[in-house]
Amino acid sequence: MNGILTSLRLWFAPARVRDEGETPDYRFSLANERTFLAWVRTALALIGGGFAVDQFLPDLRWAWRIGLSLTLLAVGALCSLRAVNHWVRCELAMRRGEDLPVTRFPAVLSLAVGVVALIMVVVVLFGWADR
Repeated sequence: MNGILTSLRLWFAPARVRDEGETPDYRFSLANERTFLAWVRTALALIGGGFAVDQFLPDLRWAWRIGLSLTLLAVGALCSLRAVNHWVRCELAMRRGEDLPVTRFPAVLSLAVGVVALIMVVVVLFGWADR
């Protein structure tokens, strides 16, 4: 639990990351930042997709529309939070000279997006709309 609180504090005080280990080659830190920004772009796309499903599919049954929309919004929120967590963990590992942390999040994210996409394909093919 203490490790989680320390990690959360680093989210809002990234200058404290400098207290750990040695400064890595700036190119690695910049690559870590670019990866963070890619995760944030992914989160924004998922959130935008959630709003698009809700706003642009009014003929879709309410439960399907809200379910798909909330799923995309929730995955986007998780992706955003995971981005900053992964950035801090990687930065600390580089400063400490440790291996970069591994994560299952890309696989989970891919599966979630794939499942939502398959559901949307079925909905489009069968035209489950309010009638």
